[in-house]
Amino acid sequence: MANINRVVLVGNLTKDPELRHTPSGTAVCSLRVAVNTRRKDGATGEWTEKPNFFDVTVWGNQGENCAQYLAKGRPLAIDGRLEWREWEAQDGTKRQAVEIVADTVQFLGGRGEGGGEPGGNRFVPAGAVADADFGGGGAADDDIPF
Repeated sequence: MANINRVVLVGNLTKDPELRHTPSGTAVCSLRVAVNTRRKDGATGEWTEKPNFFDVTVWGNQGENCAQYLAKGRPLAIDGRLEWREWEAQDGTKRQAVEIVADTVQFLGGRGEGGGEPGGNRFVPAGAVADADFGGGGAADDDIPF
């Protein structure tokens, strides 16, 4: 049986990225991302949005880029994996957390804005065919192998 650990999120930063470095000099950037889930209220029948918050870790050069170019409110897409970790706090209590370790981070929207640019928000998860045109108007029907 195959094991799959994949997470794809599209949301907004809730605070500015925090960049730090390991003792060996590797960059580590921490992000906090909000993703809304739409739900229909059973009592009123109205649609509401419930925010979900995720901690994301980005390593290396990609982490440095996140710290340099991202800011609170900026939309982004993340492709990564869940990672569980456990440690002992300074007061001796055992702590644990589940976080997302990003493989790729795609900046969405314009540089100085929270919104997107027309056609500029295309996110392709890692491992997907990056050249594919899923919006129509690309390959002719004769080029499709099925």
